[in-house]
Amino acid sequence: MQSLKGQNVVVVGGSRGVGRSIVEAALSEGATVLAVARGAADLKELSWEASGVKTLAADATQDTAPDAVFAAIQPDVLVISAGAFAPSASIQDQSWDDFSANWEMDVKASFLFCRAALQGRLKPGSRVVLISSGAAFSGGPPNSGGYSGAKRMQMVLAAHSQKEADRLGLGLRFMALAPMRIMAGTGVGERGITGVAAYLGISPADFLASMDDVQTPADVADAVVTLAGGTMPGTGFMVSGSGLAAAT
Repeated sequence: MQSLKGQNVVVVGGSRGVGRSIVEAALSEGATVLAVARGAADLKELSWEASGVKTLAADATQDTAPDAVFAAIQPDVLVISAGAFAPSASIQDQSWDDFSANWEMDVKASFLFCRAALQGRLKPGSRVVLISSGAAFSGGPPNSGGYSGAKRMQMVLAAHSQKEADRLGLGLRFMALAPMRIMAGTGVGERGITGVAAYLGISPADFLASMDDVQTPADVADAVVTLAGGTMPGTGFMVSGSGLAAAT
C-alpha cells in the first residue's frame, strides 16, 4: 500500500465526526492535511487539538468552494465528508426543504468538487473519496427524507466521474465509501439514532443494542487511508466492524 507520507490530503467536512477522524488518521500517516468546514470555531478547536493541521473556513455547497480549497492547497487526496443532518419526521410532516437537505449539502458538495476535478483542477494520480452511507443500500427509515437517495447518488456520482475521467484520460481515481452502520459519537450519528429510535418507539439504547458489526469513526478513517493509498479495484466500497470490502 502506498504511504500518504508527504502527500496533501484535503478533508471537506473535516472539523467533526468522521471527517475529523479522517484528518487525524491522515496526519498520523505523515500527510499535510487541510481540514475544510463552515464553522470557524470548530476549526479553531481542531487546530488546537490536532497538531500540524491546516484549516480553511468555507461552505462546500458554494460554487466557489473548489476554487478556494485548491488555491489553499493542491490535494493528492480529496475527501468529501461534509453532510447535513437527515430529517427526523414522517414524509407527510416534512417540507421539501426538509426532505432535500442531504441533496443540497452532501450531493451538491460532492458534485461541485467532482466537477472541478473533471475540469482539470486536479493533477493526474489524485484520488477523490466521497463519504456515503449504508443507507444507500438499505433505504433507511421512512422518517429520514431524501437521505438514503442522496447517499446512493454519491455512489453513482463516483462511478460516473470515474467513467468520465477514464474517457478523458485524466488519470484520476474516484471512490465512494459507505459506513454500513449508524455511529454513536458523531453529530450525524447521534441525531440519527435519536430520530430512528423515536420513530420505532424504542429507546436509543435499545436501538443501538439491536445493531451488530458496527464500525467506528476510526474504522472509517482507516478505510479511507487504505483506499487512498491502495489499488482495490472499483469505485464503491463498504466499511463495517468486519472491515473494508467492495460494494456489491
